[in-house]
Amino acid sequence: MDDQPINFDEPEYVRLLRASVSRFVEAEMPREKAREWDRGNIYPREVMRKLADMGLMGLTVDERYGGAGIDIYATMAVIEELAKRSVAVACPYIMAVCYAGMNLGERGSEAQKQALLPKVASGNLLFAYGLSEPNVGGDLASVETVARRDGDEVIINGAKRWCTGAHIADYIFCLLRSGPKEARYKNLSIVLVPPTLPGITITPLGHLGIRGVETKDVTFDDVRVSASNILGGEEMWNRGWEQLAGRALEVEKLELSACALGLAEAAVADAWAYAEERVQFGRAIADHQAIRHMLVDARTKVRAMRMMLYSAAWLADQGRPCSVETSMAKLFCCEGAAEVTQICQRVTGAYGLSDAMDMERYVRDAVSLPIVGGSSNMQKNNIANRLKLGA
Repeated sequence: MDDQPINFDEPEYVRLLRASVSRFVEAEMPREKAREWDRGNIYPREVMRKLADMGLMGLTVDERYGGAGIDIYATMAVIEELAKRSVAVACPYIMAVCYAGMNLGERGSEAQKQALLPKVASGNLLFAYGLSEPNVGGDLASVETVARRDGDEVIINGAKRWCTGAHIADYIFCLLRSGPKEARYKNLSIVLVPPTLPGITITPLGHLGIRGVETKDVTFDDVRVSASNILGGEEMWNRGWEQLAGRALEVEKLELSACALGLAEAAVADAWAYAEERVQFGRAIADHQAIRHMLVDARTKVRAMRMMLYSAAWLADQGRPCSVETSMAKLFCCEGAAEVTQICQRVTGAYGLSDAMDMERYVRDAVSLPIVGGSSNMQKNNIANRLKLGA
């Protein structure tokens, strides 16, 4: 792992892409709208439509299916820029380009790719993840939601939890127990389930941060799905575990790292400006050593987060082994965002607690990130295992 190459040069086209997305954010995602989306748990569908019109949904879709070609590095740059202003937009973008685009491109059957990937590229397809359950978090091999075959259909019973965006998704990417639980890894299947089918009940599940795209509980009561919705085709029945591995899983760690970086950058920018404007004891608080040190620590951490994320994204783009690097990025960036936003909140003092500023939202969103998408402890275990610590 220590001899992995590192690329520090961001391509010119990515810099131009960043500038384009930044202009979009200022024009279409003003701060007052971002606060409204957060407070009301509102999905800004019209903003997503405009992102699609810019061609940004095709960054994980091969050109033969109507996309721009698979570009993980550029995708992370878009997520970062969106997250600087609002995870209510960054998250549904991830649901389209990562949950749908990456998984279909990596694991879908040819028929599924032809039918669904053009919809991803045009901005007309979202996936929600149906992995966790009331009794199942990190130990996904223990899922209890069951699926059985009935001719050309699959019948599903059980419940999924933390199913973010299930109510706006076109499909729920469901990991299901399709055989005896004793076999664990060998009796799992992934089925793409439309959330509007009879027998599905979706209920809200409130949470601290990452609002705007509501998280849901989803229950399945004799839900019938066409067997053609088995991810990868019918030959992948009972082979769902192997479909969870691969580049799409690495990208999930990176997309959350990109959200973390965007949030931390936004917090530092706001705290920096506040410190230069806020006067106490006859001078700007930016002149006080304690404030200066806090902001320099925060900015240094953000710089390190950027290096960690884009080094791992570059490796993933190159198709190189990167499980250790993506876990390190997820661990470092998400823990870093929680730390940086709270430092910046202390710089802004009581105003950082008020919903009249964005800082309290940055903190609520950031403290969620070390938990979701594979907790920090899970990332540490993955790193230790991959590096054969103690083996």
